[in-house]
Amino acid sequence: MQPTIEQITLRPDTWRGFSSPASTKPDHYFTTTTTIAPANSDWHGVDAMPTGHTALDQALQLGGWPLHGGCEVLCDCRGMGDMGLFLPTMRNLSEQGRWQALIDPPHIPYAPQLAAEGIDTPQILMIHTRSREERLWATEQALRSTTCSVVFSWLGSDDYRYAELRKLQLAAAENDTLAIFFRATDASEQHSPMSLRIQLSRYHDVLIRKQRHGRPDIQVTLDSHEVAPHARTWQEVMNQSQTSTPYDQRAS
Repeated sequence: MQPTIEQITLRPDTWRGFSSPASTKPDHYFTTTTTIAPANSDWHGVDAMPTGHTALDQALQLGGWPLHGGCEVLCDCRGMGDMGLFLPTMRNLSEQGRWQALIDPPHIPYAPQLAAEGIDTPQILMIHTRSREERLWATEQALRSTTCSVVFSWLGSDDYRYAELRKLQLAAAENDTLAIFFRATDASEQHSPMSLRIQLSRYHDVLIRKQRHGRPDIQVTLDSHEVAPHARTWQEVMNQSQTSTPYDQRAS
């Protein structure tokens, strides 16, 4: 039997926005968060993966990183020290046995450092591109593929059209691949289609500038006991590793 107009208008997912709180249930190493989404939205049955930082999870509307939408990270982009924020995520995703793609990272990660954090280094897939167009293409292809559990892409300080970023956001929404885009802090003045936008001054100081259906401009300081013990030396190891090649690089 077809629903009546009155029944359709009373449905909470007919209208833009969310009308009911998210419900959460634990499932293995990540938490699935499901929220009623509007019918004109591309967010139906949103999943989130905990960040590994209690204070950050509590401040995020979804309770973690969005698995069906992009996360934009604004930082100085001159090193990989800010990757310390994602070490718990990389460690958890190692259990999936899928690639963890790093596209155009500023330095080559140091394999012993990753192994010390419990990250399966054979899963690290290095992709180096030769232009911004190749970078966008490689990022989109990695996101649309089901072979990656996470895609870290350093978009850098280049200017990107809204349509280009929207294309990446749509690709990130297609499956459960976690999408993390690093951009320069200057991009904070530009409008972004990403589901989540955070800014880092240090890996344990996080400013949530934008989150879909959640409060913006929330400052979060991570608990020092939850920060990986090796993360404080992350930048030093990255600098030391510039002259080394700890594992094979794979280029697109």
